[in-house]
Amino acid sequence: MGLPMAELLLQAGNDVTVWNRTAAKAEPLRQHGAKVVKDAAGLAGLDVVFSIVSTGRDLEEVYFGPAGVLSGKGKPPVIFVDCSTIGVEESAMLRARLAAAGAQYVAAPVSGNARVIRAGKLSSVASGPEAAFRRVEPLIRAYAPGGVCYVGEGELARICKIAHNVLLGVVMENLIEITLLTNKMGVPRHAFLAFLNMSVMGSMFTRYKSPALVNLDWTTTFTPELLRKDLDLGLELGRAHEVPMPVTAAAREMLQSHIGAVRLRPDADKVLAADFAALAETMARAAGMQLESENKPVPTGLE
Repeated sequence: MGLPMAELLLQAGNDVTVWNRTAAKAEPLRQHGAKVVKDAAGLAGLDVVFSIVSTGRDLEEVYFGPAGVLSGKGKPPVIFVDCSTIGVEESAMLRARLAAAGAQYVAAPVSGNARVIRAGKLSSVASGPEAAFRRVEPLIRAYAPGGVCYVGEGELARICKIAHNVLLGVVMENLIEITLLTNKMGVPRHAFLAFLNMSVMGSMFTRYKSPALVNLDWTTTFTPELLRKDLDLGLELGRAHEVPMPVTAAAREMLQSHIGAVRLRPDADKVLAADFAALAETMARAAGMQLESENKPVPTGLE
């Protein structure tokens, strides 16, 4: 996701310096005018540093590791803007460490994937010092024209994004359930999903996941293990604040069943790197079904 986001920042006329832990992934941005540095320390001295990684531990390494942005090899950036989905406590810890280094921190996780970014529909939720947010808001809107919602101080944006991803997991599992039910009873998947998507229950999400469920295209947008991490974050918040989340718990266990079943396969690494929508194949087997592609052109809703 970082690559198309950086492309949009460049297209908006910004001076952009990039780094990726896998160096080759940053190279395509050179032709768009970006400067590519060899380590995160090369980002020191910039006005604003954006980050998007998988976990809080990854983010800590990027910021404070031996070759991190704040490894002492340059002036600290003024503002850090993190677009990852990480835990509330992890984020608060990073905020305190950044403040001690003299930097401000805006949590600004995003909703979408690379396809959504390229369709110009990425959105964001942000929290942290409002003055810092207002300063970076035009930059966020450059890659998130779908909108950015400022929700307040501290880690409130983290809470919003965790809740968002919990809903994503629950909706995806239920979407698979009802699609399999109708399919097993004789309704082609493409026909049922076409009806659903034109109804009041359709959404951007159900529309852009429909091609995957119809044609078994598991091109990665979000892996099952990353979704499990986010469901666990949501369940932890529910326990801590005594909010029962039985539907989330059931979705998490079904996802775990998928991950466990995949790990028994000889191509486990490949499948676990595929999209979380591949959960449909595991759930289909539990229903006594063997899915095959329907080979139908299905709109994504992102055109």
